[in-house]
Parts: sequence; structure tokens; C-alpha cells
Amino acid sequence: MKTFFTFSIFLFFLNFNNVLSKESFFVEEKDLFKKKKYEKSKFLFQRNIVFNPKHAESYLYLAKIFEIEENENEELKNVNATLLLDPKNEEALYMLIDIKLQRSNFTEVKELKKRFEIACNSLCDKKDSIEKRLKNFDTNNES
Repeated sequence: MKTFFTFSIFLFFLNFNNVLSKESFFVEEKDLFKKKKYEKSKFLFQRNIVFNPKHAESYLYLAKIFEIEENENEELKNVNATLLLDPKNEEALYMLIDIKLQRSNFTEVKELKKRFEIACNSLCDKKDSIEKRLKNFDTNNES
């Protein structure tokens, strides 16, 4: 029994250490992103997803990189993956709204806006921007 208990504690600390190392890698990846080292951070975010396919923030940062690279298809794939894993991720929702506005898909934007309003926490000031862009479309359509 004592051996089993010791082994269980060992496995717990091994798993705990693994979780901490994954988080430290993500911090390093984010730091590279902030330093605008996009190619290296993209590689590391992609590697992180291989080892941790449910890490929504890695998909979000990949979407941001693809937005910078103007690769809308890859941006959209990663935004959708983020929202699949974290449906209330306000950054991903806002990015998706932006993509849909650029594609003039205003019906979807109106639905996404409702989700965004429920999820918004730190980006609530973006609601006005979304509303203005929708109104501009409505005004232009009336002419």
C-alpha cells in the first residue's frame, strides 16, 4: 500500500511538472509574439498544438499571426478552432466578426454580435465599433 501511495505521489508531481512546463512554453511563445518574431512564435504555437491540441490560446495566437500575414483562410481556421474549444473567447469572436464584416456577411455578424455582447469582458468597447460598421452598411444599402 505504501509503495502504491508513493508511486501515486510521484505520478502527481510528474503530471504537475508537465503542466507547468507547458505553461512556461506558452509564456515564451507569447513573448516572442509580442516581440514581433512571428515566424518563430508561429512554429512554437503549432508545436504546442501538436502536444496539446485543446490549447485554445495557441489557436488564437496563430489566428493573430495569420491576420498579420493577411492569410485570411488560415486566420479563419484558427479562429474557428479557438471558438470550438472556447466558445466565449471574446478576442476570437471579435476577430470572426471582423472577418464576416469584411466579407459582407451581415446576417452572421448580427448573430455573432449577440454572442460577443454576452461574452465581452475586456473588449466591450468594441461593441460600438461593430454597431457603427453595421449601420454604415445599412445606410449604404438604402442609397
